[in-house]
Amino acid sequence: MKSAPAIRWTSEVRGEPARSEAVAAAAAATESTAETTRAGSLAGLGASASPGSATVGRGAKPAFVPADPGVSTARGDFGFRSLNDVDNSSDPQTGKIVSRWLGRFVLESGVVLPDLVAAYRHDGVPIGDGRQILVVHALTGSADAAGDWWAPLIGPGQVLDTDKYGIICMNLLGSRYGTSGPISRNAVTGKPYGRAFPLVTVRDQARAHWRLLDALGIGKLALAVGGSLGGMVALEVALERPGEISRVVPMAAPARIGQLAVGWDRIQLDIVDKLGMEGLDLARQLAITTYRSEIDFEQRFAGRVEADGTPSIVSYLRYQGRKLLERFDEDTYRTLVRAMDTHDIGRDRGGASAALQRLAAYGTRLTGVGIEGDILYGTNQVQDLVEAANSAGMDAAYREIHSTKGHDAFLVEWGQLSTLLAEALK
Repeated sequence: MKSAPAIRWTSEVRGEPARSEAVAAAAAATESTAETTRAGSLAGLGASASPGSATVGRGAKPAFVPADPGVSTARGDFGFRSLNDVDNSSDPQTGKIVSRWLGRFVLESGVVLPDLVAAYRHDGVPIGDGRQILVVHALTGSADAAGDWWAPLIGPGQVLDTDKYGIICMNLLGSRYGTSGPISRNAVTGKPYGRAFPLVTVRDQARAHWRLLDALGIGKLALAVGGSLGGMVALEVALERPGEISRVVPMAAPARIGQLAVGWDRIQLDIVDKLGMEGLDLARQLAITTYRSEIDFEQRFAGRVEADGTPSIVSYLRYQGRKLLERFDEDTYRTLVRAMDTHDIGRDRGGASAALQRLAAYGTRLTGVGIEGDILYGTNQVQDLVEAANSAGMDAAYREIHSTKGHDAFLVEWGQLSTLLAEALK
């Protein structure tokens, strides 16, 4: 095993999270109850503290236990298998997804992850030589924004121009593509955490981003941008250190998760809890119906039937369910959906207005991007965020993507995305 490098503990020095009693109560709940509904607070979310983690009070220092953070029991393990695979060089490898060991990490609940590992990709202008931009992926995405899901926007001459900016994207805490999550090995049991992986919040995911940025020497960001869950995390990245980010651009992301989305998420989690991987297939099918729009489905599938008589829309949804099973697992899906349901920028901050006033005080600007026909996080929710930001004294603007593609327009409408990102970078 490689020797552990000297790590800048800037994130912890600047404060481990104040232990949230709501989150701590949620993390202490037993998984077997399966009654983990979020209704405006974290009190109902459930996640058990795993045998390989510890719950500590602020300032407590448990012994460090090394761990192998990436052995998967699920098919298609896209993570890594050993700390030997973790790159701790001082400079990121441009254009490659690498993983970095970041040490002990305290979650909002007070549970300690003895080994935080983060997978990321950095492209473009080297760190220290120019402005850096953070791109945050959505629910089942990866750190490969530049090579995969946002490739048309990132590169030489593109709107996120790698000749002008450094672009970094990190796999979310709790995911399965190289960052610590349910497929990671529990240091005590020697087995993957699985369902025992502790409750993670959107705020935890934002703090994990700053831990990586600290380790890489990125102290300031010109822009933080993301869609859906990625937009929620981008907001929290800004709120975690309001003086160190120029503009935040949440796309299809509200100040607080809407109750319709909570309901859809609960149905998906119930299906997964009852049916395992088969349930993940069905949950994905349900989720896809919220990621598109009525117009899109009508235009693509109205009157179409497969050779066996199956309506084409049904065949399409089944395909999407099967496709997720090839690259994801039920425990990771459960972890990330529950994290998304914790989203509320006003929690423990005196409300959304008080939270946004913190950004206003440091001159952080905000562009909220709504999507026409988005039934998951509608334009009214994004407009409410922008109005609250302006009322709090921020320089905030609302922009809208006009599309028939629904919520997922932030992954396909390249022309409009280029225009609004160019504006944000002025």
